[in-house]
Amino acid sequence: MIKKIEFTERAKKQIKKITAENKTKKYFRISVKGGGCSGFKYNFSFDNSTNENDVLFNNTVIDKASLEIINGSIIDFKIEMIGESFVINNPKASSSCGCGLSFSV
Repeated sequence: MIKKIEFTERAKKQIKKITAENKTKKYFRISVKGGGCSGFKYNFSFDNSTNENDVLFNNTVIDKASLEIINGSIIDFKIEMIGESFVINNPKASSSCGCGLSFSV
């Protein structure tokens, strides 16, 4: 299976900005955890190292299990009146909650 994740220019710029500002935030980490209102939830964090089970996309790491769930997704960074956030447009998600961080496949 080909591992494909697309990052918008806004997302790339924000990840680069954050990882360049702080040496303890070398990598932007995306993971999928069980929970949330719809079954799974996205988790965004920063890390200074990678694990054996990680796939690297420039400054972003995604563990292989999470990548199976979000493979084919587009990662964006949105700036809205209510705040700023990373957003994942996941074609495998069959439904999601109002906050956009919880979904089901």
